[in-house]
Amino acid sequence: MKNILLTIAYDGTNFSGWQIQPDKRTVQGVLTEVLSQVCGCRVKLEGASRTDAGVHALGQRATFRGAFGIPVEKLRLVANRLLPGDVKITGLEQVPMDFHARFNACGKKYTYKIRNCGEKDVFQRNYCYTVEKELDLQAMRRGAACFVGTHDFGAFMAMGSTPQQTTVRTIYSYHIGCQELASFSENAQTTKTQEKASPDAGKLISLSVRGDGFLYNMVRIMTGTLLEVGLGRLSPEEIPDIIASKDRRRAGRTVPPWGLYLDRVYFNEIDLKEEEQ
Repeated sequence: MKNILLTIAYDGTNFSGWQIQPDKRTVQGVLTEVLSQVCGCRVKLEGASRTDAGVHALGQRATFRGAFGIPVEKLRLVANRLLPGDVKITGLEQVPMDFHARFNACGKKYTYKIRNCGEKDVFQRNYCYTVEKELDLQAMRRGAACFVGTHDFGAFMAMGSTPQQTTVRTIYSYHIGCQELASFSENAQTTKTQEKASPDAGKLISLSVRGDGFLYNMVRIMTGTLLEVGLGRLSPEEIPDIIASKDRRRAGRTVPPWGLYLDRVYFNEIDLKEEEQ
């Protein structure tokens, strides 16, 4: 019997989320079928995070056990040959039998991507959320700093979701990065080597948050709240009061899933607390 830990990347566009559901295409379902075929026995795959439909992952982690003959070092290569193009096993290792991807996880890092531009990009519509009005990044950064620390995040949990034992979570960092989007000239003579950023091309904004755990839709609601700040509809100084209120109605809206990425799952508290942005 072996216990295997996977690192998985996937494009969530055409999946109904991570968790297996009857008659729906899910990441867990697709991986389970392929791994069971490769191992020659039915495996039970346990993921660290149950991402929603449309959410992407760069570093999802999952474990499964099995008494299979294929060498561990060949398992990833064979499985990736059978997996569809929108999911890939990027890492695989054998771990102790008592290790569990979900229960041994001590934290996660998520990134939400926003395309701040006056025009939508049809090729990026499933991978970032477009905001047409210019965002005040300095105000958003001040607002993001208010989330760092240990707080009761009840105001940032989806209404009607399954009650948690506690809504207290610790956020270790909330970083907002920005890069200029490339603009292509409409001149037919322009080549890719002439690609350059221009003032009207817009920006790609990345909001990366690292914490010991997240409530249902918490990252998307925090992002929606910071967008209210960036659009001047909310002051960053109001965020502590919203947190203290524990009132979901006072926080921003839940932004769409397609801009969200599960970046990393942590199994070591030192890495979780000390990772540099």
